[in-house]
Amino acid sequence: MPEALLLAAALLFSAGGIAWLALAMEVHWQQAHGSATGPGRRTATALRVLGSAALLASLVACLVADHATMAVLVWVMSLAASALLVALTLAWRPRWLAWLAPWARRA
Repeated sequence: MPEALLLAAALLFSAGGIAWLALAMEVHWQQAHGSATGPGRRTATALRVLGSAALLASLVACLVADHATMAVLVWVMSLAASALLVALTLAWRPRWLAWLAPWARRA
C-alpha cells in the first residue's frame, strides 16, 4: 500500500478514535445527541474500546508507512490535528459526531 494512503488512513483512524473517546464523555454525548442524559455504561465502554482500537490502528498504519522514529512523530502530530478537529466540531457542529455511534439512538 502506498505511504500516502497509509498516512491518510492513519489520520482517519486518529480522528475517529479521538471522536469516539470524546463521545464516551457525558458532556460531549449530550452535545452530539441533544439529550439530557449521557451514554449508558455499555455504550460508553464500547466507545472507549472503539476509540482505543482506532488510535492503535492509527499507530500501526504510521509504523507500516515509515520507520519507527518518524512514524511516532507523525502519529503524535495526527493526534494533535485530530484533537483540534474534534474540538472545533464539538464547538460548531456537535451533531455531526452523532453518526459515529449509530447503534445508540437519541433518548
